[in-house]
Amino acid sequence: MAVGEIFLVAFLQLLLDRLTPREILGNFGSLGGVGKKLQKWRETLSAVAALLSDAEEKQLTSKAVDLWLNDLKHLAYDMDDLLNTFSNEMLERSKVDQTGTSKVRGFFTKVPHKVKFNFNMNSEIDDIANRLQDIFDRKEKLGLKYIEHTSTSTSSSHRTPSSYVLDGPVVGRDEDTRKIVELLSRNADPSSPTNYQVVAIVGMGGLGKTTLAGQVFNDVVAMKQFSLKIWVSVSDDFDLQTVTRTIFKEVTSRPCDMDELSRLQDNLSKEIDGKRFLIVLDDVWSTCDYDSWTKLQAPLRGGAKGSKVMVTTRDEKVAALTGAPAAEVYYLKTLSDEGCLQVFEQHVGNDRPPNFELLKKKIITNCNGLPLAAKTLGGVLRCKETDKWEEILNDKLWSISDGRKILPVLRLSYHYLPSTLKRCFVYCSILPNDYEFGKTQLILLWMAEGFLEQPEGKAMEDIGDEYFGELLSRSLFQNSGKNSLCYVMHDLVGDLARWAAGDTFCRLEDKRHGRCSANTRHLTYVSGKFDGAKRFETFSEAKRLRTFLPLPVSGGYENYVTRYATFNLLPQLKYLRVLSFNGYKLTEVPNSVGKLRHLQYLDLSHTLIMSLPESTCMLYNLQTLILENCSKLKTLPSNMSNLSNLRHLNNSNMPSLEEMPPKVSRLTHLRTLPNFVVGKGSASGIGEIQSLHLRGTLSVGRLENVIDVGDAKTAQIMNKEGLEILQLEWSGTSEKELEVLCSLEPHKKLKELTIKGYNGFEFSKWIGHPSFSDMISMKLENCKNCRFLPPLGQLPFLKKLQIQGLVNVKSVGAEFDGECSLPFPVLEALTFKDMQNWKEWLPCKRDEEIRFFPCMEKLSILSCPKLKGWLPKNMDSLSELYIDECEELVVSIAHYKHIHKLTINGCKRVVHRSGVKFELLEYMGLSSIPEFRLEIDGDVGFLILLEATSLTPPLTLFKS
Repeated sequence: MAVGEIFLVAFLQLLLDRLTPREILGNFGSLGGVGKKLQKWRETLSAVAALLSDAEEKQLTSKAVDLWLNDLKHLAYDMDDLLNTFSNEMLERSKVDQTGTSKVRGFFTKVPHKVKFNFNMNSEIDDIANRLQDIFDRKEKLGLKYIEHTSTSTSSSHRTPSSYVLDGPVVGRDEDTRKIVELLSRNADPSSPTNYQVVAIVGMGGLGKTTLAGQVFNDVVAMKQFSLKIWVSVSDDFDLQTVTRTIFKEVTSRPCDMDELSRLQDNLSKEIDGKRFLIVLDDVWSTCDYDSWTKLQAPLRGGAKGSKVMVTTRDEKVAALTGAPAAEVYYLKTLSDEGCLQVFEQHVGNDRPPNFELLKKKIITNCNGLPLAAKTLGGVLRCKETDKWEEILNDKLWSISDGRKILPVLRLSYHYLPSTLKRCFVYCSILPNDYEFGKTQLILLWMAEGFLEQPEGKAMEDIGDEYFGELLSRSLFQNSGKNSLCYVMHDLVGDLARWAAGDTFCRLEDKRHGRCSANTRHLTYVSGKFDGAKRFETFSEAKRLRTFLPLPVSGGYENYVTRYATFNLLPQLKYLRVLSFNGYKLTEVPNSVGKLRHLQYLDLSHTLIMSLPESTCMLYNLQTLILENCSKLKTLPSNMSNLSNLRHLNNSNMPSLEEMPPKVSRLTHLRTLPNFVVGKGSASGIGEIQSLHLRGTLSVGRLENVIDVGDAKTAQIMNKEGLEILQLEWSGTSEKELEVLCSLEPHKKLKELTIKGYNGFEFSKWIGHPSFSDMISMKLENCKNCRFLPPLGQLPFLKKLQIQGLVNVKSVGAEFDGECSLPFPVLEALTFKDMQNWKEWLPCKRDEEIRFFPCMEKLSILSCPKLKGWLPKNMDSLSELYIDECEELVVSIAHYKHIHKLTINGCKRVVHRSGVKFELLEYMGLSSIPEFRLEIDGDVGFLILLEATSLTPPLTLFKS
């Protein structure tokens, strides 16, 4: 059922604002008295909105009020749909005036359509007016009173968040961490029938089991004993094949399309055979039975002695089922009072009320030893003025129980969310447990659903970023333990979202029975391998569905969807705002997609489509079009310039795209366009970029099609200060490549640059200029005619550099360092690859006390067969060295005493001087080396280390 304000305050305010504009009244006001009816809507709606504060107070104890709010919510959706229809009519009429397109003109010039439109609109307006009046009239029976609304978002109680550590160190769990590390570090039991042991962490929800396991998992020093580390979020639906497939995917770093479990397990067994592994199975529920667990173990038996499987669970029976010995089961207890305060203070910021010492006891009591409660309470109070703390700590919500298992502190956190944030948070109820989501993806979905109010001069994306940060700071979102770019919601927070969501949100889990209803507006489901017509048989009941969002969380295999979904079901869902077929092996998009007039978000990424129907260009409300990894898509619709509201066109990783559609410059709201393929005509030329205010990443391809250097200058790449990453790519040759490259100089704050396929004989002078002070990454690839490298050592903050396929470079020397006293001052990773004619590396001479590459951590030299001599010395920070197929190179590994990982395959000679110890060495692989010179003076410690390597031919010893 609906809960409190849910998002009704913000929703109703949005409706009231939309009933004001003169455009609607000017276009439709005279049709059948529409103007007067809409004015009556506004008056009644304002009166209903004034009852919300009292309804919010009474709904937790009154079922009737709860139902009243639910009816109001559904009515608000219907009103919004109708107002959107008005807006669509006006937008389409404006397109007729602008373009004169015959198809669009015909749509409005037919009298029968006008008559039908007027009749349908008036009928629906009358129906909504009657329902609205009924809701208003029920106030007397429910005892609802007019109370001036005191939103939780009012400025009087809200303060700007102070800076604090969102993901700081885990506090209050030092002893627990030490004991878990100790359990994982124990030597294998000689009497054990398997090479691995199970360690289980058991505790109730909210205790921090996942956080503790993640802390240990990411401890580089403690976990260096394991050559393989795999994290699997299992959640409450244990599926043997999915878990096995995820383990395989993590081990191999490649997708898995094997369906047969036995074949999958055989391949997994081969991958981990002889390797010491740590597998974390996080959040295992009782849905895991003994048979499934036994089968899961089968491919793990070949791992090296000392391997571990760590399980986190709320259920002690699960720990017993896994066979974890009693000594290997760790029961996580509640935090101490001191630990609770530490977690609270970590999240509340620096401001404290004068009576903070007196409030500590109440804080500890309300947290009840749960880290999640302490984090959440800290997030709530952090956003409130300190004089409100005592009032919140004594709020009656702490003691109210409505029969649902929602932590009081979470209910309180939701209660004190601003109404605008409630809409965004409740939307996340459609996400499965442990589902990893990206910030940008979620913000674009919020934007499509109309949740992001747009004040003058502020972009919706920036508002969404603020909203996301607020929810993150309140611990309603948290960083994913295994992927720093993704986020998750704690299971208990997900329960809160679903508690608040009501029946407008529907989440159909895989292998579970569930159905949507006429009230369903937002729907997600876990996509399966074959989603046939039966999967969608109840979808047509949701005639006013806004969100159709399959989530490919099973991972690994290819997903297929029935044509019924695309060709039969879609035309029935005319109110869709969000539509996705992401990950399905879809080959065709129906023409009917152009009739989804409300659509604002369309995701066709990872599909097999070769084209989009021209009707796509009738989606005038479309804000986001995602075509990422549509590897077979060759062309885009010719009239895409009609999509005047398009803000994000993600066409990255589309290798078959031949050119951009004409007149992209008309898409003046476009902010995301990662891939611009230059066409041969002026309508799709590089000059079309000029008026676009792009952000993030831009790759400009087929630059050989730029014939006139003036076109490159017209693009004004230098003025696009929102760009952080730029790639310039040629796929053929042209006469003026250097001039074109000079004209494409970007702004000085660019962070990453790639130049690929450039066929000029020298680089432009702006490349490597020290004024690019924010440049942190650069890649030069297949610039086959260049004989010398640009002075990249002058870039003061360059951290990552890759040089690949520059086959005409024979010498790398002082020109590479540039004119500076300390070149490459912060470079951390350097790769040379496929430099077929490179013969010498001659770093400029300098004072003996000045180190080469003082911050270099990783050096890779791959497929440079003619490189002779020695590598630079004195790279004291070097921790990883990879040499492959450099047959003329000599490597003295004694120069790199801080090395962690050393891999050398195919070089002329490796020399080591005895007496240098490699105390940090974790891995060494040596192969195909004709001569290994080991100078010894009685110290054979290094020789013992070599016994574990694959060195051929045999070792040669020299007495020093």
